Amino acid sequence: MSAGASPRRVAVLGAGIAGCCLALELARRGADVTVIDRRAAPMSEASRFNEGKIHLGYLYGADPSLRTARHILPGGLAFAPIMSELLDADLAPHATGGDDVYLIDRDSVVDAPAVGDHFDRVSALVREQPDAHRYLVDVSGARATPLSAAELSAIASPRVVAGYRVPERSVDTGWVADRLAERVLSDDAIAFVPGVTVSGVDVDPDGAEVTVRGEPGFGEGYDVVVNALWGGRLAVDREAGLELPPTWTHRVRWSLFVRTREPVDAPSAIVAIGPFGDVKNYDGRSFYLSWYPAGLVAQGSAVELAEPELPTAAARESFIADVRAGLETALPWIDDVFAAAEEIRIGGGHVFAEGTGSLADPASGLHRRDRYGVSRRGAYWSVDTGKYSTAPWTARRLAAEIMESR
Repeated sequence: MSAGASPRRVAVLGAGIAGCCLALELARRGADVTVIDRRAAPMSEASRFNEGKIHLGYLYGADPSLRTARHILPGGLAFAPIMSELLDADLAPHATGGDDVYLIDRDSVVDAPAVGDHFDRVSALVREQPDAHRYLVDVSGARATPLSAAELSAIASPRVVAGYRVPERSVDTGWVADRLAERVLSDDAIAFVPGVTVSGVDVDPDGAEVTVRGEPGFGEGYDVVVNALWGGRLAVDREAGLELPPTWTHRVRWSLFVRTREPVDAPSAIVAIGPFGDVKNYDGRSFYLSWYPAGLVAQGSAVELAEPELPTAAARESFIADVRAGLETALPWIDDVFAAAEEIRIGGGHVFAEGTGSLADPASGLHRRDRYGVSRRGAYWSVDTGKYSTAPWTARRLAAEIMESR
């Protein structure tokens, strides 16, 4: 910013991980930032309630082109250094401590030999990256290690036909959410506007200003507006005059967040590849548990998707039982986690992806995540971060581009 110039006024729509990281990056570059969100506090939705996998590309075994792995890898490698800088904290104590274990289900959409080949190719890709040592652990020597028959039978039921250890990690998204919200609320260059549901924008034809409209009774003009919403992003984009993607799917997924009375010795495991489940063990007592058929509570390809209310009373217990029963079919030891549970919380949120179909179909577009990024019309920008793990990297690049574009 030149001497005497007014700070650039930027509105960020949505206070998830993309919106919060972008707000902090813009504030550091001298912008006057307003973050608008429907909730009472930042980081209250999907960015708080997910598994926190920091992707290296192993999960996308149904994309043999490796386009997804190549697309998401830079953001995954940059996640820890960028977030450590923004939060002024070391993420390592808040990440899973061991390698992820991928367990290949008998109904996987990709057979076990092909998954092994994919893992070897992803490992080679990771090893080529000059910043591979900056991941949550040093992955410059990344390898996928097959499990022996004895190792496999010790942690999986007979429905699992093969297993591999890979050096992926996940972060405790609740811890990240608390620290990120604190940073946004304490930054003097950021104003947080809670309780406003964005209903639309008016883009000045000359590109000089964008007005944000919201309920109840919100209307304000800004030099730049960035749509970092997740569930409602497309409706605002359409009104702003952006071309929508050719296909997409909205999903609402719920999972369990379990705190145990005492440590439970359990791996972080993913039943793959398809509509199965996964477990994250962050510190021996904090767990993420997901079973996709139970947790997928809404899905659609309209511009918007209504989000069901979280279950209570008997419906809550039924949901917990369904997740447990699903995981038990592949991971018999999951009973140890439930038996030691002192707190079980249900949480989740929107998942947006270009593409359609069922995860049980190997041809589904949902097995690819290489079609996301930033689009723009004048002073209005819209960002699809693709994955939780790529949001900080995308936010840093976008903030620099916005501040250089004036």
